[in-house]
Amino acid sequence: MQKVYESAEAALDGLLFDGMFIAAGGFGLCGIPELLIDAIVAAGTKDITIASNNCGVDDFGLGKLLQTRQIKKMISSYVGENAEFMRQYLSGELELEFNPQGTLAERMRAGGAGIPGFYTRTGVGTVIAEGKEHKEFDGETYILERGIVADLSIVKAWKADDTGNLVFRKTARNFNPPAATCGKFCVAEVEEIVPRGSLDPDTIHLPGIYVHRLIQGEHEKRIEQRTTRKRETA
Repeated sequence: MQKVYESAEAALDGLLFDGMFIAAGGFGLCGIPELLIDAIVAAGTKDITIASNNCGVDDFGLGKLLQTRQIKKMISSYVGENAEFMRQYLSGELELEFNPQGTLAERMRAGGAGIPGFYTRTGVGTVIAEGKEHKEFDGETYILERGIVADLSIVKAWKADDTGNLVFRKTARNFNPPAATCGKFCVAEVEEIVPRGSLDPDTIHLPGIYVHRLIQGEHEKRIEQRTTRKRETA
């Protein structure tokens, strides 16, 4: 089966439709499937629900889909540094389902593993628990969280071979693997495609069986802003 495509547009051909549900990898500004996101912007797909740790920043990553008003709902952990995300949410233009980071990652992992739901203590007694089933185990209260199954997964990896085996780099590994597994169809973009058999099996983070299509491209290296101040002295 041929998995390598020449462009993001070609890799997404036939997969996009209005009202779809997309699981997107990335952690902060690291491991963002930016080429695939740009292709979705160009395609003009509307009313998208996206599950992702965050929504990028105003001019990068998923933030571009916010600017073009293509996202209907976000399922994410935090607003981050995206002013447009905050503005659309506060004005009622964007639906938002907040999830604790660990819960969101586990919802993706569970969906990819065929697990429809799981119980967790995280969020008990907060707005996160409102409307969810509560159950007691060993004297502790837990809430039921549903596994995520998306129409499409888009992820970014460091290296791949032509069968789709993926290697992620550092914090890019946080959300990309579970996001990849929970989609009915997965498209990955990578910095480098290496010959088949050249990856050490022990270094492969995601088996190629989860990846349906693959592209290689040039990526922008972004670093999140860090603020420091001089230590105060007596």
